[in-house]
Amino acid sequence: MFAISNERFEELASEALESLPDELASQMENVVILVENQSVGRNLFGLYEGIPLTKRGPISYSGVMPDRITLYQTTICQVCSTEEQVKAQIRKTVIHEVAHHFGISDPRLDELGWA
Repeated sequence: MFAISNERFEELASEALESLPDELASQMENVVILVENQSVGRNLFGLYEGIPLTKRGPISYSGVMPDRITLYQTTICQVCSTEEQVKAQIRKTVIHEVAHHFGISDPRLDELGWA
């Protein structure tokens, strides 16, 4: 396990988000990135909660809370032994969860190598 401060983990998460291609990042709507220690009841690196862009409509999507992408710091750090590995896992997790925001399923992400 690689120990990292909360501040540094959040910096790496911001860098991962900023590394998304502009064409993709500019299409993200009403989504927030959060960092927590661990998920409850499941061993996850990250979790997307919300209504994917592909399911939103002008009538069905108004006045809703932002979608949430939660990164689980302890879970990510448990599988890493260097900061570079933490950075890579954060980036992979951000891409995976952002893909869910765009309506891409876990089976499709598996096919693409991002599961």
